Amino acid sequence: MCVCVCVCKVKVVSSPFHVALKVNFLCQLFIRLWPDGRNLQLHFRSRLSLSLFTGGKVEGEQGAAIHIVLLDVNTGHVVTSGPESTIKLDVVVLEGDFNNEDDEEEFESHVVKEREGKRPLLTGDLQVTLKEGVGTLGELTFTDNSSWIRSRKFRLGLKVASGFCEGIRVGEAKTEAFTVKDHRGELYKKHYPPALNDDVWRLEKIGKDGSFHKRLNKSGIFTIEDFVRLVVRDSQKLWTILSSGMSNKMWDALIEHAKTCAMSGKLYVYYADDTRNVGVVFNSIYELSGLITGEQYLLSDSLSDSQKVSMRRFCWQCNSCFIKTLP
Repeated sequence: MCVCVCVCKVKVVSSPFHVALKVNFLCQLFIRLWPDGRNLQLHFRSRLSLSLFTGGKVEGEQGAAIHIVLLDVNTGHVVTSGPESTIKLDVVVLEGDFNNEDDEEEFESHVVKEREGKRPLLTGDLQVTLKEGVGTLGELTFTDNSSWIRSRKFRLGLKVASGFCEGIRVGEAKTEAFTVKDHRGELYKKHYPPALNDDVWRLEKIGKDGSFHKRLNKSGIFTIEDFVRLVVRDSQKLWTILSSGMSNKMWDALIEHAKTCAMSGKLYVYYADDTRNVGVVFNSIYELSGLITGEQYLLSDSLSDSQKVSMRRFCWQCNSCFIKTLP
């Protein structure tokens, strides 16, 4: 008996029925991931300091707290209600060159653990609970520097803790990459913001015991308060002290950093004569604060044109040996 086998090529044409099945499958998948149609994503609302030290507190730029939110990406709004708005999150360390936060498996593969024989890499409050979709990181401390991994930088990451939002996909969050240096480097750390009584080398571009530092000290500028007072009263003199070896870009960064220092509540007043009817008021770094006329104290930005003329005239007469501290 001879058996013939015929091989036939069949072209499959998608019918409206098959298309409908595919659409239905995708819809069901979308519903399982985002049952209420929302696209949920964790987000760091604060930027971290780009240079941290082992043993020191993890903090935001200029020492600010680090805030996080849960966003509905479709609307751009914070998720303030529902069970997702009160979820608990895990704080983890990520490799500095990790850039994809849309893939959960890839996120997990870039989590950094401590080196063998070392203490846990990150210690402190390793979980944070959202309230109305908003949270703040607690006390966190690195126990090891970041020099031993490929990118030589870390990131902080956030993911939903086990037992929360099961069956709902919430995108992880990551910070910008930052370095963690050994604690001994903190001896030369700049302060953000600087304090008026800090040594002047705590300012950007002024290296401890460097040429700029020595020149400032030689000119009687030892603290940041000394520095900013000279910025206000005679910035040209300050530029003359530092101009050799300092570019305009360095100067701008230095002055910008100095201006972030917190003012004390101390005020100074200069009276034109012994009657004390008119006086000019300065803040702790000798910036103009206001004008005293009789029993009135007027803020500088509320003065009339004629009062501003009087203030400018008095300022020309001012000399630090006549400035008296207000009680």
